[in-house]
Amino acid sequence: MFKNIFSFEGRIRRTEYGVSLFIHWIFSAVLNTIIATTLNKGLFLLYIPSLWFLSAQGAKRCHDLSKNGWWQIIPLYSLWLIFQDGFHGINEYGPSPKYVNVTNNFQNYSNHSTKQPNVILNQPSPYEGGYDGGHNAIGKNDNNIVNSNVKSHPTQPMNGGYNNGDLYN
Repeated sequence: MFKNIFSFEGRIRRTEYGVSLFIHWIFSAVLNTIIATTLNKGLFLLYIPSLWFLSAQGAKRCHDLSKNGWWQIIPLYSLWLIFQDGFHGINEYGPSPKYVNVTNNFQNYSNHSTKQPNVILNQPSPYEGGYDGGHNAIGKNDNNIVNSNVKSHPTQPMNGGYNNGDLYN
C-alpha cells in the first residue's frame, strides 16, 4: 500500500483510495486551521502537494476501473471510486492490485519431466497466456503445458492462451 504516491501510473484498490481521501481531508482540515489562526496566506502553497497526491491516487483508482484518470473530475465520482469493485485481471493500465500474479505448483503435472517449468500467469497476449474466458488464468511454460488453477473475472471475454495442441493441466 502507498507505493509511488505521486505517480499517475498503475492501479490501486478501493482501500488505498479511501485511506488517501481520509489523509487528504485530515491534512486539509489541519492546514485550514493553521491558516485561519496564523492568517498566513502563503501557507496555501502547501495545498499543491496534497492536491497532487489526491489527483494521482484518484487517477490510479480510475485505472483500476479501466477508465482514464480524467474521470475523477466528474462531480461525486469519488464516491463511485470508493464503492465500485475494480477490474479483475489485466487491463491497459496494468495487472489487478487485488489479484496479483501467482506461481502454481503442478500437482497434476502430466509431462514426466523432472524439470519444474516456470509459469507466468495473467499475461495479456493470447499467444502467451491470459484468461480462458471461463474462470481460469492460464500461462504458457517451457514444456508447452498450460496451468489453469487461478480464478478470473467470470464475465471476462474469451481470449485464452494459444495452445497449438498443448496440454491443459
